[in-house]
Amino acid sequence: MGDRGTVARIIATIRMILSLSHEEEKSQNPVYMKTKTLSLVLFLLLAYFSTLPTSQAVSPPPDGDYPGGNTAEGHNALLSLTAGTYNTAVGWFSLQSNLTGNLNTGIGAGTLLANTADNNTATGAGTLLNNTTGANNTAAGVFALFDNTTGGSNTATGFATLGNNSTGSFNTANGANALLSNTTGAKNTGLGCQALFEQHHG
Repeated sequence: MGDRGTVARIIATIRMILSLSHEEEKSQNPVYMKTKTLSLVLFLLLAYFSTLPTSQAVSPPPDGDYPGGNTAEGHNALLSLTAGTYNTAVGWFSLQSNLTGNLNTGIGAGTLLANTADNNTATGAGTLLNNTTGANNTAAGVFALFDNTTGGSNTATGFATLGNNSTGSFNTANGANALLSNTTGAKNTGLGCQALFEQHHG
């Protein structure tokens, strides 16, 4: 009998066990009955999985797994890496300049392209593209924190949010073009489309 027939029989057995009559449940200790039922279910599942052939790796195996817990996929992704650990770069030139930076994630073309710092997360084409030594930044949205170079601990969500920020730190922008013109201002919060759009230095 094929795998489908075996699975069907196991499912039918499990259903039978779980649909014990109320009279049987009343005649025994409820806690004991529940434990006994779960034990039988687990036993049947383990018996089924033990009969399956050994799992095979994905074929062809995925590439992009590198020493130090690093993952790279895409043209020149993590190209310059030397000692950095636990970085993930997916996309054209993603994290291309990263040498020793750790715990960075760049998903999208050009994400964190110039980055050499730690703990940055960029999702979306061109996010944090010019970031060099700014650390602890999170950007999600095309061109979010695009011009950031040394600013740290910024959070930008939405298209071009904090797009012109260069050295400003501890800013939070949520919504398309929020805090777009901010360059060096720190500790600002802009919520909503084009919130604090003209803010530059404050």
